[in-house]
Amino acid sequence: MDFNMKKLASDAGIFFTRAVQFTEEKFGQAEKTELDAHFENLLARADSTKGWTEKILRQTEVLLQPNPSARVEEFLYEKLDRKVPSRVTNGELLAQYMAEAAGELGPTTPYGKTLLKVSEAEKRLGAAERDFIHTASLSFLTPLRNFLEGDWRAISKERRLLQNRRLDLDACKARLKKAKAAEAKATTVPDFQETRPRNYILSASASALWNDEVDKAEQELRVAQTEFDRQAEVTRLLLEGISSTHANHLRCLHEFVKSQTTYYAQCYRHMLDLQKQLGRFPGTFVGTTEPASPPLSSTSPTTAAATMPVVPSVAGLAPLGEAALCLEEVAPPASGTRKARVLYDYEAADSSELALLADELITVYSLPGMDPDWLVGERGNKKGKVPVTYLELLS
Repeated sequence: MDFNMKKLASDAGIFFTRAVQFTEEKFGQAEKTELDAHFENLLARADSTKGWTEKILRQTEVLLQPNPSARVEEFLYEKLDRKVPSRVTNGELLAQYMAEAAGELGPTTPYGKTLLKVSEAEKRLGAAERDFIHTASLSFLTPLRNFLEGDWRAISKERRLLQNRRLDLDACKARLKKAKAAEAKATTVPDFQETRPRNYILSASASALWNDEVDKAEQELRVAQTEFDRQAEVTRLLLEGISSTHANHLRCLHEFVKSQTTYYAQCYRHMLDLQKQLGRFPGTFVGTTEPASPPLSSTSPTTAAATMPVVPSVAGLAPLGEAALCLEEVAPPASGTRKARVLYDYEAADSSELALLADELITVYSLPGMDPDWLVGERGNKKGKVPVTYLELLS
């Protein structure tokens, strides 16, 4: 190979000069050019953004995929530019086991029928989880990775160049300072009575040499100062772009919250439907049977109420008095009616309930003694009970 020895020697000299300057700064033997306070604040802000972005990214990955082995596998596939294989979610795997258990234990038995119903719900939960992971990865994780692998790498590169330009500048300042000190010493006129006449000639020659050295050092200092100022401006512009990064990450955070809200709403809706379906099965137990007279204990009523499992009634979804009440015969109250927008489709379980369609507007009101999770809904001449969780109450 054909090496450019002159360039190689020049690069080695520059590297050695920077190393000497850096070492002397660490030991306090050389002066260091300090950046202005605004620039230092920009650097600190960028470092903080990078550090917290890494932590948020890693923890979000843990949230979406708790299995560390699976995360390592996905990381390797991404580095090898290969498609990550599809992986079943925990809900889908549980649904598969329940379906297989129902087939073996008897799909016509109460236990087998319940297993099949829960299996279907868990499968829907797994599908919702898969959609949530995909949406969150695209809308939140990908922009964070793009910042760390793109913008931050560019900032780091320019910061390293700025550090090298600063070392070159300070090395030139130190060289100029030494040259001026040597020139001042050389221009000192020696005492004629104590020195020989030829020292006058040597002193004049040394003074001229150091004068040329000072001129050369000043020229190098001007060039180094120009390059440092130019690099500082480039780096400053990149650091000021962190504000745009924050704005972009803010939008991504809103998208993440939106996808998470949709995911949990879907999960709640699926489980609510499942609980209603289980309540229609004969011999199905909903919740935990509590004794008529709970045992005495030192637990306070507040603590007992907080720890007691709360399961909405499913079979009747209302007290006996209310179930026996015919809603068609009940007139709406003079005041207290409100408009509500339907969030999701709802299929009525029996004639006492009102079927709903997403985004439609209905009139709702409550009756004395009615379950707080339910309201009376009216649409034209039709009237029936509707679940509160499916509604968005308007003014």
